[in-house]
Amino acid sequence: MIFPVILLLASLYSPDFHNIAQQSGLTAVFPNGGSVSKQYIVETTGSGIAFIDYDNDGLLDLFVLSGQGGTNRMYHNEGYGRFRDVTDQLGLRSSGWAQGVCAGDYDNDGYTDLFVTYWGQNRLYRNIAGKRFEDVTARARLTEDRARYNTGCAFLDIDNDGHLDLFVSNYLKFDPATTPKPGANPYCFYRGIAVNCGPRGLPFDRNILYRNNADGTFTDISESSGIAAPFGHYSLSVLTGDFNEDGLTDIYVACDQTPSLLYINKGHGRFEEEGVIRGVAFDQNGKAMSGMGVDAADYPGDGHLSIFRTNFSDEFETLYRNRGGGIFDDVTLDSGLGQNTRYVGWGAGFFDFNNDGWKDLLLVNGHVFPEVDSLHIDIHYKDRAILYQNLGNGRFADISQHAGPGLAERHSARGAAFGDFDNDGAVEIAVNNQNEAPSLLKQSVNPPGHWVLLKLTGTRSNRGAIGARVKLIAAAHLQLGEVRSGGSYLSQNDLRLHFGLGSAARIDSIEISWPSGAKQTLTNQPIDRILPIAEPR
Repeated sequence: MIFPVILLLASLYSPDFHNIAQQSGLTAVFPNGGSVSKQYIVETTGSGIAFIDYDNDGLLDLFVLSGQGGTNRMYHNEGYGRFRDVTDQLGLRSSGWAQGVCAGDYDNDGYTDLFVTYWGQNRLYRNIAGKRFEDVTARARLTEDRARYNTGCAFLDIDNDGHLDLFVSNYLKFDPATTPKPGANPYCFYRGIAVNCGPRGLPFDRNILYRNNADGTFTDISESSGIAAPFGHYSLSVLTGDFNEDGLTDIYVACDQTPSLLYINKGHGRFEEEGVIRGVAFDQNGKAMSGMGVDAADYPGDGHLSIFRTNFSDEFETLYRNRGGGIFDDVTLDSGLGQNTRYVGWGAGFFDFNNDGWKDLLLVNGHVFPEVDSLHIDIHYKDRAILYQNLGNGRFADISQHAGPGLAERHSARGAAFGDFDNDGAVEIAVNNQNEAPSLLKQSVNPPGHWVLLKLTGTRSNRGAIGARVKLIAAAHLQLGEVRSGGSYLSQNDLRLHFGLGSAARIDSIEISWPSGAKQTLTNQPIDRILPIAEPR
């Protein structure tokens, strides 16, 4: 067998991640509330980060969100590992408590647009030919009638009509004028110290779904679609995917201290929330966790999308294995992920760090309360990242301590985005750190395995191919990928699909299920390159 040999070779490789942000030009600090104490919950949830090729030059640019007192910043990828701040020339200078970001070509003009969520009012930025961004929120009818605590977002095509719709999660109802101060009630303490209040004790809010009218405007269909029906959830990150494999995109929402949500797409613009009956609302003991970051991948190579969620300290991370048809089992302990319970996890992603064809897993951490450091315990406000290597047998091994100095650095991290910014076949990770410059984690040497990056373009489907599903076979090993907007923690990954290929000399087949319903198969494809694929007309 070829693939066991590939696994053996990959197991001999140790990654060496370094934080290259400073030498890459990513030096600006992004404020996000207090560093010694935080008075309000809006200071704790932090902000996302995005890899996006806004000018279609083939290089991933970087968009970093900021809390109050700073501005979101767009960094243009100059090549050769350097980024340049182009915020002002693109018209993206901003203010306020930015939370999440998601990308998608909502008007199908060939340029990727940006949606940014806020506590307050969200903003839709239309990409004008890669030269500038225009705030079209009001014109697109996305202005909200009150200040809302918007968090995660994702563009998706709910009915496969070729036009991207928009989902926005809402955390809670927050008003600094009426929110209790630290120590004011039992929900404002942590381990005996007074901290900011919430989410418990603060009012719930409802999630939002906007339908794309195909004329540059959107219509709020939250009520008629069933999205607004669930109540009593503190919603954070959004993950889209066809989890029950019926050709329609579903929506998973990681919720804080309340059951997480799985909206199953029933077609005709209708969703039903089925998180409990499908096994992804609670942990294996029936407990609601403090869900923050989320991602999905076919980590065991069985052709189904499984779900991973980060949680609070004193809780396990959660891995739900999809046994087919969107029915999940909590396999956290069986998979080897039940060992790091002193971290508060945020951004997370499946990616193949050694290009062996198996999706590994990285998550970044940082506590919500700076005051926790006064306790002098093994839980810290700033903490390191965790890297799990996929062993290819349904289990993961924590190799964080031997994965390089970049992962050992301690930050109060929030958003994390995954993408190959220098097109060398190895995936990098950009991290948004509270009250610091971002991190940019890159391996010091390229991993040993071969690779391919698939850049899909829709014709009948939406132009960015969001929702397209790919089955790739190389060296008799099946891999599954799906193009998606949003994810991780309030962040946006590279819209291109990265596959590690191990020692395979060719790709046997690439089977694409486009959102339009079209099927496309390519055979005997080359490796170690970016492979553009257009949907057949």
